[in-house]
Amino acid sequence: MASPVTDSAGLSPLIETVSWNADAVGTLSMPEAEAPMSSSVLNSCNIPKPPPLPSKIVTRNKHPKWPPGSCFVPKETKDMWDKLFKDGNGADLCIFTEDKSCIFAHSSVLSIASPVLGYRIRQSKIKHGMKYIQIPGLPHDAVLVFIRFLYSSCYEEEELKKYALHLLLLSHCCSVPQLKRVCICYLEQDFLTTENVIDTLLLARKCDAPRLVLICVRMVVKNFKSVSSTEGWKLMKRIYPDIEQELVESVVEADSKKEESQRKIEEKKVYTQLYEAMEALLHICKDGCRTIGPRDKMLKGNQIACNFPACKGLEALVRHFSGCKTRVPGGCGHCKRMWQLLELHSRMCNEPDSCKVPLCRHFKEKIQQQCKKDETKWKLLVNKVIAAKNGSYLFSSR
Repeated sequence: MASPVTDSAGLSPLIETVSWNADAVGTLSMPEAEAPMSSSVLNSCNIPKPPPLPSKIVTRNKHPKWPPGSCFVPKETKDMWDKLFKDGNGADLCIFTEDKSCIFAHSSVLSIASPVLGYRIRQSKIKHGMKYIQIPGLPHDAVLVFIRFLYSSCYEEEELKKYALHLLLLSHCCSVPQLKRVCICYLEQDFLTTENVIDTLLLARKCDAPRLVLICVRMVVKNFKSVSSTEGWKLMKRIYPDIEQELVESVVEADSKKEESQRKIEEKKVYTQLYEAMEALLHICKDGCRTIGPRDKMLKGNQIACNFPACKGLEALVRHFSGCKTRVPGGCGHCKRMWQLLELHSRMCNEPDSCKVPLCRHFKEKIQQQCKKDETKWKLLVNKVIAAKNGSYLFSSR
């Protein structure tokens, strides 16, 4: 007796002669609309008229496209605070940047806008009535954009595009959450490339931006070959080897999941083909199809279409099986597949006494004599074939 093969590689020969090209199209019939009630009935029942149907469906975007707005205050207020910052009237604070340039500001405004800067200002020394602090390591213009935002909560989009990473770092270190959200939104949607994704990833990890980190990791995984050849990757590999190892593991894991998903799809396809072969076998043995079927049926040889897609390939296999001279299990390869299909049918059949498929009752009796190991394999195969047809194979337990 033939043993089942429960992996896709072993099952492919079993159904290689079964072919089909058919699509099932279902239609739904709509119930007829009831006749509307007359106005007299409505008036008598004091039923208010229903509101009109909405003109269009309103949808909500989960992630609105940036920027949500380059200004968060009325124009008059913005102009007032911008003028105060640009004119510097009454400024009592001097901020030195990387190129030794000085930005004049008001310590009271910055202390309110940023608790971190407020602490640094209180710790600073006073010379000639002026307080002095330093913000080193960042371009002068980036610091200028940041200080302006603390005054008026405004920014120019071109400046944001140019100094997004610098502003993210400043907004995180100085605890300015509204600017940090704007920077993260822009970096997530319009900034990332294979050249800067590593720099953005490293900064996002430092600045506690988990969503941005996830987006960067996904981009690295998707474009690993090009990203791994950039200067940013080489520098990260030398300075942060642990992060490089994490990214490599993420790439390996993503490839494994992709292969596993593809393997399950191929297996489901095989088991679906087996189920369709079972349906076609029962169709041929019970009703007949074109030029093959039971003796008591009138066959229609000129029938063009068949509702069973596997019928054509199975018909050729049945004809070979009926005329083969070496029709024994393990002899002819085609006959071996037919034996397996017959046994699979018998294990799925619930009416062996009235079933018209050959050898159905014979295999039912032989099942009692099989060893436990073979019985387990056949049960697993039957469950997967049924699950594949029901669309639950990919979610069924292995």
